[in-house]
Amino acid sequence: MYFITICTKDKKCFFGEIVNDKMVLNNFGKIVKNIWLELPSHNDNISIDEFIIMPNHIHGIIEIINVGDRHVCPLHLRHTQILPKVVGGFKAAITKKFNQQFPENNFKWQRSFYDHIIRKDESLNKIREYIMINPQEWTKDKNNSINYIPM
Repeated sequence: MYFITICTKDKKCFFGEIVNDKMVLNNFGKIVKNIWLELPSHNDNISIDEFIIMPNHIHGIIEIINVGDRHVCPLHLRHTQILPKVVGGFKAAITKKFNQQFPENNFKWQRSFYDHIIRKDESLNKIREYIMINPQEWTKDKNNSINYIPM
């Protein structure tokens, strides 16, 4: 399982806002949610777990399953090939849909994405909790544009 974070370019808020410590999705955010939920139907080798769409980023847990013949290539190579493909496809689908429907917004993603391998159930539970409470921590979040310092 992998914990991933995908951010918008320059941490620009496109997906909604935090109201009373809860994420309220706008139309962009609803599109993101629908495409995220469709990921397993387009990728036979993944399942999705806990996730949250924040104003300018997404946190989610992706499990890689059914990775094929173990004699073809080592497990870690199969995983490192699958995850970027899944995230890249997700980002491309969102970008295409947004820029077709809302070209005036000039939507872009931050380059790449953050991923962390989840090795233990204890870590999985902590990450799930982090995802669930993320809206309550928005004012302190490093991804919040008021806390963001461009490099």
